[in-house]
Amino acid sequence: MTGQEAHNGGTLATDRTALAARAWLEWQVAMGVHDAADEFLPKPRSLQPAVAKPADPVRDAAKAARPATVSAPVARLDRESVAGARRIAQACTSLEELREALEHFEGCALRKTATRLCFADGNPESRIMLIGEAPGSEEDRQGKPFVGPSGQLLDRMLATIGLDRTRVWITNVIFWRPPGNRAPTGAEIAVCQPFLERQIELLNPSILVFVGGIAARALLGKDDGVTRLRGHRYAYGGDGLAAPIPALVMFHPAYLLRSPLNKRFAWRDLLTLQAWLGELGVTVRH
Repeated sequence: MTGQEAHNGGTLATDRTALAARAWLEWQVAMGVHDAADEFLPKPRSLQPAVAKPADPVRDAAKAARPATVSAPVARLDRESVAGARRIAQACTSLEELREALEHFEGCALRKTATRLCFADGNPESRIMLIGEAPGSEEDRQGKPFVGPSGQLLDRMLATIGLDRTRVWITNVIFWRPPGNRAPTGAEIAVCQPFLERQIELLNPSILVFVGGIAARALLGKDDGVTRLRGHRYAYGGDGLAAPIPALVMFHPAYLLRSPLNKRFAWRDLLTLQAWLGELGVTVRH
């Protein structure tokens, strides 16, 4: 074998290894392992707003305009669907009206493959709002967020600091299950986001807890993975709010089920939440 042949063979082997590694990571994302792989894969442009305020997918889509070869989800956003969703959401004056509007909303294709709408669960009078990512199979069957294995773990986590579903309000960034529990696309997040923002405005909680990286990136205007986002205090400032709302980021329970060693970080985040609730004057049972 000549030196050139050896060099070419080594290059081909390296290329095959790189392609195999990327294919594995993309499979992990397709299976819902968002946070384990999000440090390595590029994020959609719709999840990378440049400023620390609620993402505006329509504005970001205009900024992201590129030649036809660009395949980022945000480049294909349906501006009319997002604008229509915003008009519908803003017209709602109660959580029940918002739920009813989503029941009849045709702007998100996920409703055609999902069993039912998964709006929210918990106490609408609560001062604590948890925001996850998207419904799974059990959530799709029951129409409630966090009722499967990850939800059961979340309940146990909340119980350690005196919280349960009578004292929190739980929702998701996406209101219908993506097929096969895949990660939601930038377009799906964009068209659901006006309803989530309106839900926050109507509930007006004392604190927001983003459960997973997708929720945090969508509303905080950050582009880091959840590993870097957790452990810090943030503030969410929506246009319809009188004042910014304190916010923090936690690992998604589904990730903790796969990576139990990281439960120690989740415990620290729960203690941070407990301390912050005390500072805000929000009481919890003991």
